[in-house]
Amino acid sequence: MEKTVKKIPYGIADFEQVRNENSYYVDKTMYLPLLEDTNNFLFLIRPRRFGKSVFVSMMRAYYDIAKADKFDKLFDGLWIQQHPTPLKNTFQVIYFDFSLIGGRNEEELEYYFDQYCGMVLDMFATTYAAFYGEGFAEEVKGRQGARNKLNFIHIQAKGRGYPLYLIVDEYDNFTNVILSDGGKEMFRKLTHASGFYRDYFKIFKAMFSRVFLIGVSPVTLDDLSSGYNIDWNISQDPNFNHMLGFSETDVHAMFQYYKDNGKLRADADIDRMMAEMKPWYNNYCFAEECLNDDRLYNCDMVYYYLRHQMLHARPPREMVDKNIRTDYKKLKMLADIDRGNQRESRMSVIEEIAATGAVVMTLKTSFPAEYVTDDNNFRSLLYYYGLLTMGENYGNMVKMVIPNNCVKEQYWSFMRDYYDRSFKIDSIPMEMEMTRMALNGEWEPFVRRIANAYRENSSIRDSILGEHNLQGFFKAYLALNSLYLVEPEIELNYGYSDFLLLPDRMRYPKIAHSYIMELKYVKPTASDAEVEEKSREADTQLQKYSRDRVVLQISEGTQLHLLKVVFRGAEMAVCKEL
Repeated sequence: MEKTVKKIPYGIADFEQVRNENSYYVDKTMYLPLLEDTNNFLFLIRPRRFGKSVFVSMMRAYYDIAKADKFDKLFDGLWIQQHPTPLKNTFQVIYFDFSLIGGRNEEELEYYFDQYCGMVLDMFATTYAAFYGEGFAEEVKGRQGARNKLNFIHIQAKGRGYPLYLIVDEYDNFTNVILSDGGKEMFRKLTHASGFYRDYFKIFKAMFSRVFLIGVSPVTLDDLSSGYNIDWNISQDPNFNHMLGFSETDVHAMFQYYKDNGKLRADADIDRMMAEMKPWYNNYCFAEECLNDDRLYNCDMVYYYLRHQMLHARPPREMVDKNIRTDYKKLKMLADIDRGNQRESRMSVIEEIAATGAVVMTLKTSFPAEYVTDDNNFRSLLYYYGLLTMGENYGNMVKMVIPNNCVKEQYWSFMRDYYDRSFKIDSIPMEMEMTRMALNGEWEPFVRRIANAYRENSSIRDSILGEHNLQGFFKAYLALNSLYLVEPEIELNYGYSDFLLLPDRMRYPKIAHSYIMELKYVKPTASDAEVEEKSREADTQLQKYSRDRVVLQISEGTQLHLLKVVFRGAEMAVCKEL
């Protein structure tokens, strides 16, 4: 019988569906014993599209006593099948996915939350009816309100000695929506005093033998979980750094599987594919102790790239999946929390990150909602949302960096929208100028268009003046040129180039021109002599960078252009090629 090749589980978030439909699964079951030995009450934060839902649904399948007869089928060939723990299939599991709950105001949220939880508990009653006395399921379904149902189940399970396991996926989903749409005051009503969401957590504390919550932000936890042991937060625990996301080894094994089974070209170069993907999808780290370990890939983006290679025998023209592009709204949400309150300070942080690719911070592991806009808390939220990742230690702080080109595009898209409010650049002629820059070496019209937009923005927004703002502005628009990878501040010959435009010749082999650009800034009151000094400084740096081994390798087969651009305030004073 011919072997069926496993499907790519792109967009599938349920473990049982992955296994029943013969989809590819990266084994993470070896973490189950470690989780059991850590704490009975656990909480984990990871960015979106890192396999959170698949993981917690795998936990549900493993611990659920009602799924004991499916164990061998669901876990066939996985690590845990040969190393089961004593807790395997011993719990009655209540599984909530709060991403399914929405609402425009407090009343709607409470109604839909109660309705959803009630339906889940009714299903629980049907699933485990045989463990209880006659009429148990009818009694649960007949009770009004999810809190009443929970309390009844608690009493019945405790009286019979049945351990309960609570698993909550996206525990913070709708509360983050509240922060952006309703503000901190509405959020406080839900999570403080008699707020309905807080009431549920009071029941959770007494009811469950084990709890596992997973989400993308620590904000809700701090407001809801007074009385819980702080040790239950394993988000920065090095033992679980690789539990979600894909390692280099995981990705290589996956690609090799599909090549061996004839789904990739026979001459497919897996190492080349991974080298192409790495700048776009890799570089995540979630524990300071793991800074020197292999970095992690975003799961969904790997599937997106692999699927394209299998279908079309080439990489996608757009390396960023359109579903990821919509995530840039997270940045807007974070910038707009409570609208005008400290917004300029938050925008300054975002501009700094967009310009330099990094920011130094003290990572906050939790904080209440009323302090979400404080500087370090806001920076920490950027990390939790996957918009920053750990780069290196910086004294007793951490230097956080933009993880990869996928996330860079989110920053630059956000900044372009922000700049366009003051002066909008016409993108149609810009696209043609970008193409001529790559194919014909005609770089000056493109650079002058960006410089003109910077001047117009500065006439409206005085705050835009400054070296970081200038770099961020140029970066946002240079990044529109998809023919290049725009690498800022890359180390070359013991210095750091402002912009190295790397031709993406894997996807666009006809690109004939490469660029290094030095961008200099002097104050509006600077003299001609100061401008000239900056210009000579750019000459020296460009000549040094042009001899770098990396540059020679990357620009091979293209004409390398060395560009210097000097601004005096908002006006471009020098625009030349060496």
